[in-house]
Amino acid sequence: MIILDGRKTSSDIKDEIAVAVKKIVAGGSRAPHLAAVIVGEDGASLTYVGSKVRACKKVGFDSTLVKLPKTTTEDELLNKVHELNNNDAIDGYIVQLPLPSHIDSQKILVAVDPAKDVDGFHPTNFGKMALNLPTFISATPYGVMELLERYNVETEGKHTVVIGRSDIVGRPISILMSRKSNPGNSTVTLAHSRTKNIQELTRKADIIISALGSPNFVKADMVKEGVVVVDVGITRVKDDSEKGYKIVGDVDYENVSKKASYITPVPGGVGPMTIAMLLKNTLQAYTKK
Repeated sequence: MIILDGRKTSSDIKDEIAVAVKKIVAGGSRAPHLAAVIVGEDGASLTYVGSKVRACKKVGFDSTLVKLPKTTTEDELLNKVHELNNNDAIDGYIVQLPLPSHIDSQKILVAVDPAKDVDGFHPTNFGKMALNLPTFISATPYGVMELLERYNVETEGKHTVVIGRSDIVGRPISILMSRKSNPGNSTVTLAHSRTKNIQELTRKADIIISALGSPNFVKADMVKEGVVVVDVGITRVKDDSEKGYKIVGDVDYENVSKKASYITPVPGGVGPMTIAMLLKNTLQAYTKK
């Protein structure tokens, strides 16, 4: 069994980006610039955005954090989005989700300039991804594909079962795994909460990618020997530790790992890859300009 180590791989990617940025700056050009917009005081979002700012510093990017109060109106946020669209010093930016309930998230994401949409959420970029055209791929699916590629996991002709159909992870992963590329060329089944007899599908799967958000959903009796398992799920579960919680994935790692050929841990698997791929998208946005 081989662990798909997201911490090491993401560190390698950041080192590669840092080398590229040093060459850019040494050539007399400015560094790439990533901005993040956060509305409100959601703890998890603040932690995640803080990690992005630190990652920018590590690779030599400039970064801007735009913090707006929870009372920010939809129109005020749209004005900020348009301001970032028109700021030539910003190469890419993200609007951190979730947004307060009084703001239509889809309206905000559609307002983002696709050329600066390094989260890959804009319909234009999603459509290009589906058509296998050059574009920004949303960071989590991009991270999964990068892990599979760097560990030389064979995907061609394999049966992949994706569990979860969100627009951010499950659906794009199902498209990416079926594309005529490497990794890709897989036969994909997209399972979700309405799928009947899901165990019958997972037991036949060569590759399982779970993005359900249900702790320990995938059990050892649901997989076959030699399966490749990518666990995208991240759920906080209460425990008696000092923090008061632990991070748990969709997969019963302890038991499933005994049957798997490759598997991602949680934490330390797909999670660290997300920020690394966001940085990679930002470098791509910069070089396009």
